[in-house]
Amino acid sequence: MKRPSHILWDFNGTILDDVQTGVASMNALLKQNGMDKKLDTESYKEVFGFPVKDYYERLGFDFSKKSFDVLAVEWVDLYNDAVGSAPLCPNVVPALEYVRRRGVKQLILTASEVSMVQTQLDKFGISGYFDAIIGQDNIKAYGKTEAARKWFALEKPENAVLIGDTPHDAETAEDLGIGCLLVTCGHQSEARLRKYGKVFSDPLQAVKYLL
Repeated sequence: MKRPSHILWDFNGTILDDVQTGVASMNALLKQNGMDKKLDTESYKEVFGFPVKDYYERLGFDFSKKSFDVLAVEWVDLYNDAVGSAPLCPNVVPALEYVRRRGVKQLILTASEVSMVQTQLDKFGISGYFDAIIGQDNIKAYGKTEAARKWFALEKPENAVLIGDTPHDAETAEDLGIGCLLVTCGHQSEARLRKYGKVFSDPLQAVKYLL
């Protein structure tokens, strides 16, 4: 893989280790909507995916009873109450520093709302590693491909690589015509990821391979 000019980092599950927050928030949402289902980490990683609306449907939510828009707000409230205890993924700061020292630009590409991501970056004191956050202006997490297309059309990066933790990241990279590396510390099982590309245990291992 050619040395990149830009690395696009997924955020949730790649930078922020919020898998347990995601599991707990969904279990709370299921419970408060009267659904007799509970996820553990393994089952969560097998069912989670993008767009998030489809993930809710796989869990059995009936949007004729309560709309996805309302459920999304409920979930974000539960998530925000719990995410304060979520750490960074293993070796994130060494990975970001490793990239910066080699003069490669770094950006966040996320399916989350930009302001939510910015809050987390500021909390951990790592905002300075990133030139921009490419993300959403809403909480519905439909995906990141469209936002990425707009940024690419405007900025025309010489050679970008995406590092993420889901098949959606691999699909986004393919749509953009760029390389993709996947890490297993996030929201999808290693077995699912191996169908989509080269897999690493954490961000530092990925960037050392890349650079």
